[in-house]
Amino acid sequence: MAEKIEDLNLPNAVITRIIKDALPDGVNVSKEARAAISRAASVFVLYATSCANNFALKGKRKTLNGTDVIAAVQEMEFEQFMDQLKDSWEAFKKEQKDKKDAAEKRKKTKEGEKAEGSSTGQPSQDEVNTSTEAAGNTDSMEQGEDKEDEQEM
Repeated sequence: MAEKIEDLNLPNAVITRIIKDALPDGVNVSKEARAAISRAASVFVLYATSCANNFALKGKRKTLNGTDVIAAVQEMEFEQFMDQLKDSWEAFKKEQKDKKDAAEKRKKTKEGEKAEGSSTGQPSQDEVNTSTEAAGNTDSMEQGEDKEDEQEM
């Protein structure tokens, strides 16, 4: 656990970027205001985490999940953010599923190409590269032997 509350602050670069994105162009925010927003955000995250942890403990789990966070936000009486939070969570889950599906598809395609190459009797690209390298090495060895033969004569 952190020794000082300052150790729990969010990174200033992240806070600055969020503030810039939230405000119209041309609005300046003082260093003091950024520090206050940073502290407030840190306290909010800590409180939300604590509330979500209570829901996980009630469920006899050690790992927080999305439903714990949503229940915590609701318990903290931030219902006005519930729709946006749920939409963001659904988008996140969909993105993760799409990434997983794409990775599985790439893996199956790769396995299919390997199986196809070996079933047709044609060497795979790796086998071609290896045999080409080996052939190159034999040529140089043969040339070396020819030179030795010439020197003996």
